Amino acid sequence: MSDKRIIAVVGATGAQGGGLIRAILNSDNDFAVRAITRDANADNAKQLASLGAEVVQADVDDVNSLTKAFEGVYGVFGVTFFWHHFSPEQELIQAKNIADAAKSVNAKHVIWSTLEDTRNWIPLDDDIMPTLMEKYKVPHFDSKGEADNYFKELGLPVTNLRTSFYWENFIYFGLGPQKTAEGNYAITFPLNDAKLPGIAAEDIGKCALGIFNNPEEYIGKTIGIAGEFLSGHEMAKAMSDYLGVDVTYNNIPAKIYRSFDFPGAADMGNMFQFKRDFNDVFLANRDLEETRKINPQLQDFKTWLNNYGSALPL
Repeated sequence: MSDKRIIAVVGATGAQGGGLIRAILNSDNDFAVRAITRDANADNAKQLASLGAEVVQADVDDVNSLTKAFEGVYGVFGVTFFWHHFSPEQELIQAKNIADAAKSVNAKHVIWSTLEDTRNWIPLDDDIMPTLMEKYKVPHFDSKGEADNYFKELGLPVTNLRTSFYWENFIYFGLGPQKTAEGNYAITFPLNDAKLPGIAAEDIGKCALGIFNNPEEYIGKTIGIAGEFLSGHEMAKAMSDYLGVDVTYNNIPAKIYRSFDFPGAADMGNMFQFKRDFNDVFLANRDLEETRKINPQLQDFKTWLNNYGSALPL
């Protein structure tokens, strides 16, 4: 492994970072992987080490620890953790720390996992949706999109990777089919008939590897990825076919979604409304053909269900 170029992966035990690590370790390529995690003694970190990753402890809130962890790397994959703290300001600091550390070690290729800054389409004084935390429309989008500018200002050789809705959210994030009073199941979104770009989390990692394999083509670009564009009705139908139970799509107003009693409901309500109201823009920012070019193993939703649908909590 000593002659291989090292990719430092921030968020190694998360969905995106873990997906990239496994993509590197499970394929024939010119990279070694350095898994960056806050707790190198955690079980999931030890599992990565057992697979062949070099596990290094560092904290995205501490730029000095990141800089030390990045020493000697060729590339950096950066992702931040909004749902751990629900603070866009902290997320922006974390993004800047990743960028500053990558600059300090002269990384040759940085992939920054990002999303749209929705304020470019919806000014804060526009009451189409409420402003949150005084400065944001969709906080976990806006802070990432704002950070894009910082990576650019530093002059980093960066690829901005715009991701999509993880289908794993149906398993781990409480968005899967819920039993109704009538005894069937429903998925609930404020999307009307808009298409929702989705992707398997592991395919984000495979796409990142494909981008690292082709730096001349992707450095300096923003690439949007997705596995398939599906409406709520289409996702419900695919789930019904796979599960053998009746799953319907429950379309509700974004205002109702924002009122749900779970952390981040207002943020997610605004997020889905943005995807609905600016659906043409959101779809245009994600290229299915380009995604499959980067990752020829790309899964569509039915394939993902066949591979992982047994984990859906019913």
